[in-house]
Amino acid sequence: MIKTVIFDMDGVIVDTEPVHRYSYYKQFSELNIEVPEEMYTTFTGFSTRNTFQTLKEIFPVIDQEVEDLIQRKRNIFNDAFDTKADLFLLEGVEDLIKDLYANGIQLILASSASKVTIDRVFTRFNLHQYFSHIVSGEDFPQSKPNPAIFIHAASLSIAPKEESIIIEDSTNGVKAAKAAGIYCVGYKSQHSKLQDLSEADLVIDHFSELNAVKISQLDT
Repeated sequence: MIKTVIFDMDGVIVDTEPVHRYSYYKQFSELNIEVPEEMYTTFTGFSTRNTFQTLKEIFPVIDQEVEDLIQRKRNIFNDAFDTKADLFLLEGVEDLIKDLYANGIQLILASSASKVTIDRVFTRFNLHQYFSHIVSGEDFPQSKPNPAIFIHAASLSIAPKEESIIIEDSTNGVKAAKAAGIYCVGYKSQHSKLQDLSEADLVIDHFSELNAVKISQLDT
């Protein structure tokens, strides 16, 4: 029986990707680099640190330190986040979160986002009350598809990982979940069209396909 659900955040709980995209491309322009769509898509699930570490390897013209690049991107993101009125939780996810919580299923967040960004989202949508633990990718040297973040999240679970599942929407996230040896539900949203969820154990198109009863009975 499933006792713990580990959620990704971006693309699963809230779609902050347009804000991230705006922030990154504004910064790319400042850095005078051109990042094609195909390359940008591969960064989905990466922490900001790993994204800039990779970009510095690809574009030697970038001479700023990674920490400075991170701070600049964070400043652009925060300004955009605070002024963006059309930022909503993804359809159906709040009902699912409340249903799982009401039925005693532990909720853990494991997101590549920074702690600051997670706190902004959770505060804006009043989500702290439902989650027992929040794990940020900034605490790990490598991003998804490295499984470290999910292995750590699973260690915080009240149950063994065989009684846990992960909900992810990205190629890297699904790969990380499977590398951690944890059952993965792939959320195929309109925002993840270019993501490959084929390695997920179950793929859904809408959160209405899940509830506490269905999740507790998943055969992991």
